[in-house]
Amino acid sequence: MDNTDLHNDLIIRDYKEDDYDEIVKFWYLTDMGNPERGDSKDTIKRTLELGGKLLVMETKSSRQVCGTSWMTYDGRRILLHHFGILPEYQGKGLSKILLKESLQFVKSIGAQVKLEVHSTNLKAANLYKKFGFVHLGEYNVYIIRDVSNL
Repeated sequence: MDNTDLHNDLIIRDYKEDDYDEIVKFWYLTDMGNPERGDSKDTIKRTLELGGKLLVMETKSSRQVCGTSWMTYDGRRILLHHFGILPEYQGKGLSKILLKESLQFVKSIGAQVKLEVHSTNLKAANLYKKFGFVHLGEYNVYIIRDVSNL
């Protein structure tokens, strides 16, 4: 299938609860899945209820999930995360299509958008720069994953 046929075979839609198991598999295949992240079905539901969105890109023909873009909203900024394309679909222009759709949501909210990308992921960093994201400088990111110790 060439890129034009592939692009015509794609649909981007909102997440549904019955997508969860397939999405989790996708996140593991793209190194975005990790139990420590707490990406449970309830967490996704809560973020959507707070005004976020989880976009699912899939093929129409096989209904294979080939991309996701999860955007959470805190009332001030949208955090774009779990943005990725299945490895066998990378390099075919799908990330640009999914990012454009994601930024349409951002624009509809009218909030700032922020993301984190690993320093070694140059392909992703270059994509984000092409779409107008700017590096915030030498910020370090800190997290507490296990709140039971607080």
